[in-house]
Amino acid sequence: MKKIILMVFSVIVCFNLSLMSQTKTQQKVVKFIIHTDLGDMKGILYNETPKHRDNFVKLTKSGFFDGLLFHRVISGFMIQGGDPDSKNAKPGQQLGSGGPGYTVPAEFNKEFIHKKGALSAARQADQVNPTKASSGSQFYIVQGKKVSAAQLGTTYTPEQKKIYETIGGTPFLDGQYTVFGEITDGLDVIDKIAAVQKDARDRPVNDIKMTIKIVE
Repeated sequence: MKKIILMVFSVIVCFNLSLMSQTKTQQKVVKFIIHTDLGDMKGILYNETPKHRDNFVKLTKSGFFDGLLFHRVISGFMIQGGDPDSKNAKPGQQLGSGGPGYTVPAEFNKEFIHKKGALSAARQADQVNPTKASSGSQFYIVQGKKVSAAQLGTTYTPEQKKIYETIGGTPFLDGQYTVFGEITDGLDVIDKIAAVQKDARDRPVNDIKMTIKIVE
C-alpha cells in the first residue's frame, strides 16, 4: 500500500514539474512599439522582471505614455521619457520629477546589461532611495558608446563583453538601474533622437512626443 502511495505521489510531482516547465517555456514575450515623429522603435519586455513588465503594460494600455515627451536626451548616453508632467509642457519648463505616485521595487538581473537599446527604469538618487526602487513611469533607452573588454570587470561573460565592444552601451549603470526590456528594431531612431538640438537641461528644443502600444 505504501509503495502504491509513493508511486502515485511521484507521478503527481513529476506531472506538476512538467506543467511548471511547460508554463515557463511557453510564457509569452510581451512586445511593444514606441512611435515618434523620428521613427518607430519596436521592442520586448523581459519576463524575468515581472513587476516592471506588468507595470509598463498597465500604463501603456491605459494610454499613460501617449503624448509624453522624451524630455531628457544626452548624445552618447541615453534618451529618457515617461514624465507625465511633460504632456503639453511649456517650452523651457523643467521636467523630470513627475510620476504616477508610486515606485517599483528594483529587479536587478546580471543577465541583462545596459547595452545599446536597453530599456531601463529611471529612479531617484541613492541618497533618498537606498533600495534603488524604480520610478513608476520614467524610463530611458540606452544609446551609449562602444567599450573595450579591458575596461570591463570580471563579472561580465565573454558574450556580454563582445556586446559592449561591438554594439556599445553604458556598463557603469549595470547593477544600479533595472533593465526590463530592449529595443529589437529601430536602434537608428535612438541615434536620431539623441542627435537633436537640446537646451541647457538636455530637453530637445523641438518636442519629441511618444505613443506606446502593446503588440498583441
